[in-house]
Amino acid sequence: MAPFIILFDGVCNLCNGFVRFVIKQDTKGKIKFCSLQSQTAKSILSAYDLNSETLNSVVLIANGKAYSKSDAALKIFQLLGGFWALTGIFFIIPRFFRNAVYNFVAKNRYRWFGSSASCELPSPETENRFLKD
Repeated sequence: MAPFIILFDGVCNLCNGFVRFVIKQDTKGKIKFCSLQSQTAKSILSAYDLNSETLNSVVLIANGKAYSKSDAALKIFQLLGGFWALTGIFFIIPRFFRNAVYNFVAKNRYRWFGSSASCELPSPETENRFLKD
């Protein structure tokens, strides 16, 4: 299994935009991706005792540990390095507050950004970055 995997809501336009952003920034291709709607993601989540049916968050699997909500987002930015690593300063904000903001955006993401009827297919150039079912 890849050392860094982002599990994301494949029908969420905000999430798909975030995945495109990470792909563009991660020029070394160290991060892999998997839609939460896939069987592969369900298996990965099960291995970490996370329930895909109740999950409303991006999940980062990094070196054998699962991170969700604001922890996942901030760790992803740190993985991108450079300027983006500076977002690690937000770890000083208490998790309950960071997650309250995260939950507010997550709750409204379909209304604000819309959703797709199905998961977006990766381009031929990025196909190898996505885990298959």
